[in-house]
Amino acid sequence: MKKFIYLIALVVSTSAIFAQDEELEVKGNVLQKDQVNSLQPPMPVLDVPQSVSIITVEDIRNQGFRQIGDLIRYTPGVNTSQGEGHRDAVVFRGVRSTADFYQDGVRDDVQYYRSLYNVEQVEILKGANALLFGRGGTGGLINRVSKTAKIGETFGGLESGVDSFGGADVSLDGNIQVSDTIAFRINFHADSLANHRDMFDGDRVGVNPTMRFEIDPSTTLDLSYEYADHERFIDRGIPTDDVSGGTNFPIDSLNKFVIGTSDLNKTTLEANILKGNLVHNYSDSGKLNFSITANDFNKMYKNLYASDYASGIVTLDGYADVTLRETLSISLSNVNEFDRGTLAVGIDILDTENNNFRYNTFWSTTKDDNETFALTSSTPRPLNFNVDADGNLTYVDYTSDLNNKSDTDIEVTSLYLTGNIDLSDQWKMILGARYDDVSISIKQYGITTPSSGANQGKGAVNGTDVTKSRDDSTISPRFGVIYKPQDNMSLYLSYSESFIPRSGEQYKTFGTSGERFDPDVFENTEVGFKYDTDSGLSLALSYFDMEQTKAAEDGTGGTETRALAIDGFEITLNGDIDERNAIRFGLASVDAVRNTSGDKAKEVPDLTYSLWYTHQANDMFSISLGATYQDESVINSASGPFLPDYTRFDMAMSITPTENDSVRINIENLGDETYYPHSHSNHQVSVGESQNVRISYSRSF
Repeated sequence: MKKFIYLIALVVSTSAIFAQDEELEVKGNVLQKDQVNSLQPPMPVLDVPQSVSIITVEDIRNQGFRQIGDLIRYTPGVNTSQGEGHRDAVVFRGVRSTADFYQDGVRDDVQYYRSLYNVEQVEILKGANALLFGRGGTGGLINRVSKTAKIGETFGGLESGVDSFGGADVSLDGNIQVSDTIAFRINFHADSLANHRDMFDGDRVGVNPTMRFEIDPSTTLDLSYEYADHERFIDRGIPTDDVSGGTNFPIDSLNKFVIGTSDLNKTTLEANILKGNLVHNYSDSGKLNFSITANDFNKMYKNLYASDYASGIVTLDGYADVTLRETLSISLSNVNEFDRGTLAVGIDILDTENNNFRYNTFWSTTKDDNETFALTSSTPRPLNFNVDADGNLTYVDYTSDLNNKSDTDIEVTSLYLTGNIDLSDQWKMILGARYDDVSISIKQYGITTPSSGANQGKGAVNGTDVTKSRDDSTISPRFGVIYKPQDNMSLYLSYSESFIPRSGEQYKTFGTSGERFDPDVFENTEVGFKYDTDSGLSLALSYFDMEQTKAAEDGTGGTETRALAIDGFEITLNGDIDERNAIRFGLASVDAVRNTSGDKAKEVPDLTYSLWYTHQANDMFSISLGATYQDESVINSASGPFLPDYTRFDMAMSITPTENDSVRINIENLGDETYYPHSHSNHQVSVGESQNVRISYSRSF
């Protein structure tokens, strides 16, 4: 408690230092729309020494994006991973992550598919950087900026859509002026999910009411509550050719088959998220921002998947996994402007309780989690999982064989200090550091699995529980220098670090002797060029060099190794060419090597690019064409199997007969290309969506 009080005092005290100059003025340049509002101190993207991609609510609507993976397809330097069919999973510049997701700057690290119905914009930052958000963000991060209530405005919106797969959705957005100082806004959505794969279905419901109170002219309070209820089929994909021979690619003749059934492959999520944010402008030059977020998640997923395939026989494995997570996050920051720059100091307090358990599948015939089945191109669909490859009747359950059970407590206290300094009219410097004190305690339940007898193969808790703990105190620096030969042009050099504790992203275990080792550290060095044209086009070029250092057991107490070496470049061109034409173009080349083996990192294509071009023919009609390309990539090891390269084309048309009404037609995979965008592992290759037409109608009022 003394440490907490001391940190608050340190943050608040900076207001006294800089509030003395009454001539200074906070510009209100918190980054929104075309800026990154989660950066502290706030600054235009042109002055951010880092690669940033912004996807606005207009982009989401016009390109027909329905989930995070759709955004990533059009984001350079970032590509999707399968996420085992139940979660958002991203590869940032060669670094894999299922936890580097944020909502309004607050960690959102439970594994699920995030909705976009209440999103004002999505910000994708690339490169290791712990200063802004704390641990994680090792290769980059994704931050969703929520829609909030607006004082002085009354508006509403309705959007509904259907697609040729049979999916349908509806969303509502309404804001009302309760009084001169109070506003209320509510966002709601309901989706009925469908795609090109057998048995796939699902439903998502979300509701998010928000209120804003203007306590006085310099103080505002935002309150938000979100409830989410999701359920969907889990699709782990199709097998690849036998690794010992063949072409080492996904088996095209099996791309119609689905491993699992609607009962055996399913994920559910129920979430409650409560947020409060208080902003007080205590002078013309400074403000305090205090926020609290409390959430609880109940996540379950169970699935069958192919663990091996050879000579027409597929081996199935599976498990059921439940995560219960409650998190309380408290943040306090103080931002001051002065005549030569901006200074921000802040603290973050985070407390997480995580309970997780996993059951293996248990087959009646084998008395373990594996069973074999016949699978060839002539096998009837759907597969019959009650008759094994030898013709024996079998059944599977998810509640007999306990694989793992853990209870985790995480406490994080962070203090950061960052500022941008105008060295001259043309030179700026970004300098900062974050101190994180991370305390993790994991109770791992002892489990015994009998090898014979009535309970053969059925793991159960045996009472030999072990609790392991680790405390880490880490300082993560960030440095950047910017040269601006003119106001609309910048060249920059930056260096930043981030880290992951030994518990990993999801806090389930330290692994063998893992609690003894220091966190994995990621370093990012980047040089770049940014230029904004008068017409509205923004050009950005960057070269980056990243490195991961981790501790590993060497038989003598451990050693540090260079686990990943990554370098590459990105090019983006976004904005309006003229009044009638707009473009979003991105290209990235990434070379990621695992230094322990010298192999290429998994799911990192050498080259990706995307293009979205829009022509506004007249006030009523516009047409857009899109293309994405992904190079061949490794699924697991350099010897194969591989994901083949592909190019996918998309198209959209927008008709606005009145100022308040619009109809959009989005055609995904215009050429009906067969492609395989990602794979969790060998024999688990996702089959890309076939051609799909979505028609949506929106009305504002």
